[in-house]
Amino acid sequence: MMKSEVIAQLQWRYACKKFDNTRQLSKDQLAVVKQAFDLTATSYGLQPLKMVVVQDQSLKEKLVAATMNQQQVRQSSAVLVICIENILDKDFVDGYFDLIRKIRQTPEEILAPFQAHMVSEICGMSHGERVQWMTKQAYIALGNILAVCAIEGIDACPMEGFYPDQYTNVLGLDPLNITPVLVVPIGFRAPDDSFASFAKVRRGIDQVVIDL
Repeated sequence: MMKSEVIAQLQWRYACKKFDNTRQLSKDQLAVVKQAFDLTATSYGLQPLKMVVVQDQSLKEKLVAATMNQQQVRQSSAVLVICIENILDKDFVDGYFDLIRKIRQTPEEILAPFQAHMVSEICGMSHGERVQWMTKQAYIALGNILAVCAIEGIDACPMEGFYPDQYTNVLGLDPLNITPVLVVPIGFRAPDDSFASFAKVRRGIDQVVIDL
């Protein structure tokens, strides 16, 4: 039986430890990554996220110290900064439903109860609960991006080890009302990155999947 091409690419991917800084992603490749982010699943379909794509080398250099000196940020073709919204309120939810009306032209008698329910749910959360909920959505987006990058032959390295306040300052994110929660340098692995040849360590399907 031939191995699925998708599984083969997931076997190929790893958290890249050294990028080849002489190779750059094409506009088409970046476009795929951006579209994958826009198409990622989120709870309610609300998309309380934004992704900042950093290609400017001087900015990447400044971000190295803010990422605990992880050199992949400097070496990568682009750094994806997944952010959550600072303001998630009734206006945000109403804007989402305005978009539904525009795109789907769903009858108001169907939309109105759902809209009221969602406003109640979101506004009923504390600030901390909203941050936690949005951060969970960011991790869904991260998983989607990693899978799509693997399928497209793009290397990536997901990172939690960074200082959000420093990223906000370097990238000037305050006026955008967003907070960075995840960082993903992407590009192409360096030929001498020894981690690329390491055998993948996983517990195995029989240990992580329960069939009932």
